[in-house]
Amino acid sequence: MIIPVIHDHDGSADDLLSLSLLLLDKKINLKAVTITPADCYFENAYETTRKLLFKAGKENIPVGEGIYHGINAFPSAWRAKPKILNALPQLINEECDVLESIPEAHHLMAEQLAKSEEKVSVLLTGPCTNLVKALALNPGLSSKIEKIIWMAGAFDVRGNVATYNHDGSAEWNVFWDPVSSAQLLDYQLPITFVPLDVTNHVPVTFDFLRRLARQADYPWSNLAAQFWATTLDTIPAYEYIYFMWDVLATSLLSIPEAFKLEESKVRIISKGASAGRTFISDTGQPARIARSVELNYFYDYVLTTFRQ
Repeated sequence: MIIPVIHDHDGSADDLLSLSLLLLDKKINLKAVTITPADCYFENAYETTRKLLFKAGKENIPVGEGIYHGINAFPSAWRAKPKILNALPQLINEECDVLESIPEAHHLMAEQLAKSEEKVSVLLTGPCTNLVKALALNPGLSSKIEKIIWMAGAFDVRGNVATYNHDGSAEWNVFWDPVSSAQLLDYQLPITFVPLDVTNHVPVTFDFLRRLARQADYPWSNLAAQFWATTLDTIPAYEYIYFMWDVLATSLLSIPEAFKLEESKVRIISKGASAGRTFISDTGQPARIARSVELNYFYDYVLTTFRQ
């Protein structure tokens, strides 16, 4: 079965690795890509996105620009980091056009949903603002959404937000725009959260990177290895640690059998010291939460997909 997908990402290395998987996976029919200016500056993320589309021979897939900026900005140093991706050996000379007219992301998303003859899965590897704005244009588009997979949230673990006047309970994709995050739940759509609870158990290990490097004769494996190599200093730590945040969420589209999901009711706090906190509550909206994944199954899927 072919899965029609709209991918909304926010430009980090992990997002662009996710996009690469979608372009290579034969189960996926990528309908559109929209970019949220959250963990990136749009220009850099747009250029890399277009280069990946050209590299895959899928340059006709439309790309939309998110024009809404969140309430809580990502650190500037994080947002600037993706600029290095366009300088990598496999991308620096990759030809792509720079379109003069780029559609606004929420309009493109609404257009793609409206004209689709089949229900579409929406993959969010950044904040959900573009999707919420698209639904605000036409709430009836909810009927065109098969499911939403969102790399977001922290339920029974600490969040990854460490900033002034916040209690640290939130995950960044929710915290960036906690108001829209809470609004998304109000649409009562079939949402699956892939939260820190599960991604914390799926690191980008040196063993994985060595396996990927051993298949570097495959161009996409080579490029993926370069992407992950740029993350070595992304998170300050005494030990290198980077997780399969977005890539794990992306894999849920193709290998759902590798995951254990929990049916829950979820709420999101939209303001205050806990803004962006996701938690289970009897008064929340129905959602699924990814709780675990078969690690070897997942790693093998990623390595096999990039071996093309």
